Amino acid sequence: MRRLRAYFLTGLLTLLPIWLVWIVFKFVLVLLSDMSRPLVAPLSGRLAAAHPEWLGWMDDPWAQATFAVVATVFVIVAVGALARRVIGQRILAWFEALIARIPLMKTVYGSARKLLDLLQTKPDGTQRVVLIDFPHREMKCVGFVTRVMREQGTGRELAAVYVPTTPNPTSGYLEVVPVDRLTPTDWSVDEAMAFIISGGAVSPETIPFERTGPAA
Repeated sequence: MRRLRAYFLTGLLTLLPIWLVWIVFKFVLVLLSDMSRPLVAPLSGRLAAAHPEWLGWMDDPWAQATFAVVATVFVIVAVGALARRVIGQRILAWFEALIARIPLMKTVYGSARKLLDLLQTKPDGTQRVVLIDFPHREMKCVGFVTRVMREQGTGRELAAVYVPTTPNPTSGYLEVVPVDRLTPTDWSVDEAMAFIISGGAVSPETIPFERTGPAA
């Protein structure tokens, strides 16, 4: 029984990371296929009906899902290539101007755009990746400083810190923390994201915990 239990734990620890990878891969695969399926499915169905002898397989669900994923990836790459050119930047500016006229969409799109642009640029005068006391002083969370403000009346510096959750960093908390309570790190945004998504498995050998120097 002891050996059987050891085999079971070893097998569980071996299969668990593979299972997590499959869950993430399946989520992304379904998300990508669902984006293009409404357009790809009717087209592949017409082609299969027109030439059933050698295109009949295109009407199968697995073929439609594959075509949908390929089409979505192609569109994403094409948009990225277009956004790097002048004409693409003009189209994006026109789209943003159109979104700005819709009250609710303007708020959602503008906030998401600013957050993504902020995380992709280097910090200016502040440490981007920090540790904060959350949920209490004996525990730390990794956060991203998105803005530094002043407290009304006292002028004390306060930082708006986005604290993403594990393993999905797109959801999280927004904390307002005094700058002198931040624990600065030398991590890049990519290193912090890898730490968060992996649940701490991908991390450096040492990490700051107690604040020892002046505010970053």
